[in-house]
Amino acid sequence: MLSKMDKKVINSIRFLSMDAVEKANSGHPGLPMGTATLSYTLWAKHLNVSKNDPTWANRDRFVLSAGHGSMLQYSLLHLFGYDVSMEDIKDFRQWGSKTPGHPEYGHTEGIETTTGPLGQGIANAVGMAMAEKRLAAEFNTSDMNIVDHFTYVVAGDGDMMEGVASEACSLAGHLKLSKLIVLYDDNKITIDGTTDIAFTEDVGKRFEAYGWEVLESRNSEDIDELSDLIEMAKKSDKPTLIKVPTTIGYGSPNKAGQSVAHGAPLGADEIKLTRENMDWEHEAFFIPEDVYTHMGRVIDEKDKLRQDWNEKFDKYREKHPELAAKWDRWHSLELSDELLNDSELFNFDKDIATRAAGGKVINVIAKHMDNIFGGSADLAGSNKTTMNNTGDFQADTPDGNNINFGVREHGMGAILNGISLHGGFRTFGATFLIFSNYMRPAIRLSALMNQPVVYVFTHDSIALGEDGPTHQPIEQLAALRTIPNLKVFRPADAKETAVAWIEALKNTDGPSVIALTRQGLPVLDSVEDANRGGYIVSPEKKYSPDAILIATGSEVSLAMDAQKELAKENIDARVVSILSWELFEAQDAEYKEKVLPKNISKRVSIEAGTTFGWQKYTGSEGKNIGIDHFGASAPAEKLMEEFGFSVSNVVKTVKEIL
Repeated sequence: MLSKMDKKVINSIRFLSMDAVEKANSGHPGLPMGTATLSYTLWAKHLNVSKNDPTWANRDRFVLSAGHGSMLQYSLLHLFGYDVSMEDIKDFRQWGSKTPGHPEYGHTEGIETTTGPLGQGIANAVGMAMAEKRLAAEFNTSDMNIVDHFTYVVAGDGDMMEGVASEACSLAGHLKLSKLIVLYDDNKITIDGTTDIAFTEDVGKRFEAYGWEVLESRNSEDIDELSDLIEMAKKSDKPTLIKVPTTIGYGSPNKAGQSVAHGAPLGADEIKLTRENMDWEHEAFFIPEDVYTHMGRVIDEKDKLRQDWNEKFDKYREKHPELAAKWDRWHSLELSDELLNDSELFNFDKDIATRAAGGKVINVIAKHMDNIFGGSADLAGSNKTTMNNTGDFQADTPDGNNINFGVREHGMGAILNGISLHGGFRTFGATFLIFSNYMRPAIRLSALMNQPVVYVFTHDSIALGEDGPTHQPIEQLAALRTIPNLKVFRPADAKETAVAWIEALKNTDGPSVIALTRQGLPVLDSVEDANRGGYIVSPEKKYSPDAILIATGSEVSLAMDAQKELAKENIDARVVSILSWELFEAQDAEYKEKVLPKNISKRVSIEAGTTFGWQKYTGSEGKNIGIDHFGASAPAEKLMEEFGFSVSNVVKTVKEIL
């Protein structure tokens, strides 16, 4: 059972957590108090990490999927020597602190992913475990295993209820991700009360059906039993769920085991009683010196594992120089000159759907970038995202690069974040644009975490036709454009599609969306300056245009056809293609003025989606051709004509504003 020192460290975690929540007058003390023993057991006895190099490649990953219990993680990071000071703990949830309300990747040292929206963390962990398995298949040799680490998760009842977790864990079982271990904080409490008001399923049987190993603790305070269970999980050939029957708010005389301990401070009186109950005769934020001394020894032991791995990798580099060079390349985000200069990227000479063009482009990319790792949510044939000659990533073929996500769009998005966070890959996922709705929380977290995930969304407008309004995106492009730090590309042709892919891969500080057509589009003569987001694709004939047509995607060719008809009526129009609002907005004022001069106020935007947002480019004197209602089931040509995406309507609209 617990030694005196183990008990001191565990209680340090508990009291740091409740003191920080109390000082902030905000937070979740119950989870840290209930899971302190299982978390300390994991970190002290199993988790291979080092505060001396928090990002060393072969470290184990720890994900607190139940991110509302963030003080658990901050307490662990503090005690295990990371850059989280006692002052940082005291500043919990305050402006500018390293200890925000939920763990944030890139904000606090040692945080592997941003969690809080329940289910996302455990799904990220599936992606991390997939990345580990794929890297191991590529780089481990018969004489040296340099990729050999686990992904551990602390998840709660809320995580288990979320659909995104179910999607991801189902795939994890299928892929036999044996390096994935989930510690299930089974406290049977939610905000509204006990879980039996809404959640009475047998979680263990569900995970067994997914293909997981399921183990169960009898006592959440038995450190030896918990350690033995983790050791058993590490030897399984399946992912493992360890059910741990914890008590939320453990140690609190009046609030333990109740929902009141979940999301509010315990209160000064209750903390005083808890101190008495737990024999913790210390003031707030006090850690006994012998705890720090003990933890110093634990930290040194853990760092020895990192040092051993570094020495091993040095030998690996000597013995396997080609693999080591590939390792360096896979862990770099830079694009090779060979890729950037490959003429095949722009080798298009006849009408082609941008989804089909995207399929050709991604295969050119894969030829130069053998660490591009991604796939589709059961739509690879429609999305055209299959990479030829790279194989499928499956349980028995872990060296493949094509991922079959199944019909799991939300799970796919969260898994992609995990792959990207792990490192070693450039990753993408594909589905129809309409189903970006299912993925929005994961896309938002990609943007929040600055992860360079590429989302490929095909069937980008009502022009998909007969499938009707359930599948025809209207508001999706506008909605995606509102997400900060997300670049949205809607290419006008095959060449712009190549530009979009290259710019997406260059975008290493955030995610990108590439929206592609089902229908064929003419190939533009030149896409010079497309990489600037917006450019003059067809200039006016005179010194200054009478009007400017601004379009994206399939509507660019429509605008160019309308330009020709307007010319017959002595109306000289300029056509501007806006491949990406975000890239265009990032250009300097001089360039933007060149493309969209302020003195030319007669402007018409054309996009087969909602007109929301286009006013920023058309102004008070312009007009917007779009669709601000749902579509219908009919052939694409009929829909486009009926809803105003025709040369005659563009000409009519331009004449109305002149």
